[in-house]
Amino acid sequence: MPYTLLMPIMKAVELRGEIDDHHRLHADVPQGLPAGSVRVIVLIPEEDEGGPAWAAGVSSEWSAELNDPAQDIYTLNDGQPIDAPR
Repeated sequence: MPYTLLMPIMKAVELRGEIDDHHRLHADVPQGLPAGSVRVIVLIPEEDEGGPAWAAGVSSEWSAELNDPAQDIYTLNDGQPIDAPR
């Protein structure tokens, strides 16, 4: 529904809820809110660049290179531990 100047001003209340396998929304509503019709906006978290799909993509795309022994150019003796005294 597009916004128009004739629409009443609405109060926003953030709730946490779940969508079940039957695509129904379940949420606990504070008792102070009156019964009646409401507008609902559902915010679904998006996977960021560091999410599981990115890791799976890197794993499949780079599997040959990651398994190549020629790529093992560092050992545990290289560098210093981050908590080493300076």
